[in-house]
Amino acid sequence: MSACTTTPLTAWIEGIGFLAPGLPDWATARAVLRGEQDYAAAASVLPAPAILPPAERRRASRVVKLTLAIGLEAAAHAEADVATLATVFSASGADGHNCHALCEQLATDDRQISPTRFHNSVHNAAAGYWGIATRAMAPCQVICGFDASFGAGLLDTLGQVIVDQQPTLLIAYDSEYPEPLHAKRDTPDCGGVALLLTPQPTARSLASLSVTSTELAAQTMPDPALEGLRRNIPALRSLPLLQLLARGEAGTVCLDYLPPMQLNVALQPC
Repeated sequence: MSACTTTPLTAWIEGIGFLAPGLPDWATARAVLRGEQDYAAAASVLPAPAILPPAERRRASRVVKLTLAIGLEAAAHAEADVATLATVFSASGADGHNCHALCEQLATDDRQISPTRFHNSVHNAAAGYWGIATRAMAPCQVICGFDASFGAGLLDTLGQVIVDQQPTLLIAYDSEYPEPLHAKRDTPDCGGVALLLTPQPTARSLASLSVTSTELAAQTMPDPALEGLRRNIPALRSLPLLQLLARGEAGTVCLDYLPPMQLNVALQPC
């Protein structure tokens, strides 16, 4: 098929947060994506959410710990006030472990559901904990696009940045399901990326990105281990873009969206 043409959606990247198996933060991921160190597979390490009050900290699920870690890292990278940032949370599913626990409970004679389990299982739980932790009162969107969730989140974030002319933090994330659901949805572990996008360049801008639609095939990663992460954790469909960012290179990558449409992303370092 021939490529589509559309008016580009453009914004500037000011901060990045990252966490994935074997890659505990953006500094580590950047070194691996630049080829400065080898990727070493390991389970995702989720920091304790110290920003939460003690009661909420005890209840925090894996996805809450993940989203707080990457969102706060991106905001700190940009020296941004988290309480003022609009946010977009995008994930292919909710909390797999809580979903599993609820299903186990419903399969017993005692079908009384724990209120904590329930409120941690819903798709907007991570956004709710973010609001509690940061006291943010800015607009928040929570969306899902299955394997296209990163692309959907990026488009939604760009729309807010351009229309509302306000900095917006994209937090794209995914977590694993235990068996037996894991056999049908085999995300191996937690992983996610956060990007703080702004409508105008500033002294802290890292790069500009411009997004159009295309029907070309999505780009893969040359390293088989990183390609496994890209393919199996939907939020990490962002890896080709992040590799350009890590290397400080101008270029264009094609990212997964809803076939046959994909996203053509042009990156220009500042």
